[in-house]
Amino acid sequence: MSPRPDVSEERKSQILEAAIAVFARLGFQQTRMDDIASQAGLSKGTLYLYYKSKDAVIGALLKYFFTQEFKRLQSFLEAERQEPIAEQIILLTRQLASAMQWMQRLMPIAFEFYALAGRDGEVRQFLQQYFKTFREALARLIQRGIERGEFRSVDTEATAITLTALYEGTALLYFVDPQGLSWPEQLEFSVHSLLEGIRA
Repeated sequence: MSPRPDVSEERKSQILEAAIAVFARLGFQQTRMDDIASQAGLSKGTLYLYYKSKDAVIGALLKYFFTQEFKRLQSFLEAERQEPIAEQIILLTRQLASAMQWMQRLMPIAFEFYALAGRDGEVRQFLQQYFKTFREALARLIQRGIERGEFRSVDTEATAITLTALYEGTALLYFVDPQGLSWPEQLEFSVHSLLEGIRA
């Protein structure tokens, strides 16, 4: 017999997809838990078995998104790819840019991610650990470029922080003014400029 699927995880995904649709339609402030339950085809009582509040739903969405982004970086590190490291970083950057298509659906609540981190210690701790682990992974990738002779001997941690800041800062500018810049093109330009600065 094949193993039974994890219904709980399937139901959580169903709820999160429903929440994205409702938040996009109504905005975070106007959305009620009743709206999410209705969109998901569940009773309000069932919804509360999984998520106790809108903040809990937002926290789950945030963790899902950032976990997916880290998995992309991990796959680069584990693949031992043969392309130049600079090219790998550009490929990673393009993947992150494509992920913004998913994030666009969350535009009405993009700022709630960070607002929630300000009022929820557990979410803030998750983000702190995420960014720490993400920077460490980028630093290892940069160190690999140094060892291959592609990059100058630079402070890998500081360079990883700068690269992370480019990713997050450009995303923030895009959320504030999506018509004011093309996120993929601007991000790739910025990353190219950084890589030129550390090239051997």
